[in-house]
Amino acid sequence: MRKAWFVGVALAAPLALAACGGSSPSGGSDADGGSGETIKIASLHPLSGAAAADGQQMDNGAKLAVEAINAAGGIKSLDGAKLQLVSADSQGKPEVGQSEAQRLIQEGVVGIVGTYQSAVSANVATVAERNKVPFVIDVSSADSILSQGYKYTFRVQPSAGVIGQQGAQYLFDVSTAAGKPVKKVAFLHEQGPFGTGVRDAFTKKATELGFQVGPAISYDAASVSDLTTQITQVKASGADVLAVAGYYRDGVLVAKAVSSVKPPVNAVYGVANGAFDLPQFTKEAGAAGEGYFDANYHPDYTKAPMKDLAALYKKQHNDDIRTGAVLAYDSVRVIADALERAKSSEPAKVREALTQTNFESLMAQSGPIAFDEKGENKGAIPILMQVQEGVVNQTWPKDLAQAEPLYPAFGN
Repeated sequence: MRKAWFVGVALAAPLALAACGGSSPSGGSDADGGSGETIKIASLHPLSGAAAADGQQMDNGAKLAVEAINAAGGIKSLDGAKLQLVSADSQGKPEVGQSEAQRLIQEGVVGIVGTYQSAVSANVATVAERNKVPFVIDVSSADSILSQGYKYTFRVQPSAGVIGQQGAQYLFDVSTAAGKPVKKVAFLHEQGPFGTGVRDAFTKKATELGFQVGPAISYDAASVSDLTTQITQVKASGADVLAVAGYYRDGVLVAKAVSSVKPPVNAVYGVANGAFDLPQFTKEAGAAGEGYFDANYHPDYTKAPMKDLAALYKKQHNDDIRTGAVLAYDSVRVIADALERAKSSEPAKVREALTQTNFESLMAQSGPIAFDEKGENKGAIPILMQVQEGVVNQTWPKDLAQAEPLYPAFGN
């Protein structure tokens, strides 16, 4: 098994890492690399707009990966070629992401990492396929992105279908084990392909498990400023659980509205929620977020290298690392691993190497990062987390649990 050098070596002495730099050779460089070559990888994320905080975290994660790889000797099979990260701002807009992807490819990047929003990633995937340049999705869950038969797009995180189905299963398992099996779930979600895809997958599995999903209530994550009206609908619905699929900023708004309206639910249950499993959420929401669940992809803090990365991020950025930053970090390492095995910076050869990836992730997974014929990461799974006394704990499945799930989460 080829896991390359990054997990141990790159995090062994990271605090003194030098930032990557340099520029690509002018004109056409040797496609198979060579001494002194600088290889460009693009980081395309929302660095402005409503999701800027997440986008900046992800760009920071990508930068840390490049710095670690370069400090560990670069791409050894290419005579120690160094990586250069080229950061770009999608603004969270599909059309901007598309034009930026085209510009980055014209500037000579051998791979793109991004983009956070599924609608943006869908457009970037089209550009990557047309230009035959690998695109590794760190965060964007919509199943439709990889349903096109693309050959150059790969996804590290689990898809919306996987998260939605497993999220429903985990809710059934935890509520049944507690002696209060869930009966009815109200589903609140952002209205884009991400939230809609998660809702549909969750609903399909929930129906198979014998509980009802409804009402389904959507909102525009980019413009919403208050969710009191939507939570009032939940209160009137008679649901015993509120499920929420959305991003960070709107996740905090949910907590504020729930605290105000007080719907009589047994749990607020995130499904691929971009807020409920983050340390920033526990601080910003405070007591309002206590007991919140989230079935989502998540770093595995039982792994020493993950703890080292979190400490490094805190030292460099004075902030707790978010899950998206870890996925961006992993995604850059996956491209670097492909470069190492391909012994070439030619995008087509890098793409071929990506299909043979077998790489240890810093995420909680069922196995190493390995892509199937559609480009999905076969090892990617969600886990169930819960805010317990202000700390996010892994609670399900049992082999990845740090603590027992507390259900019902509220004293209703």
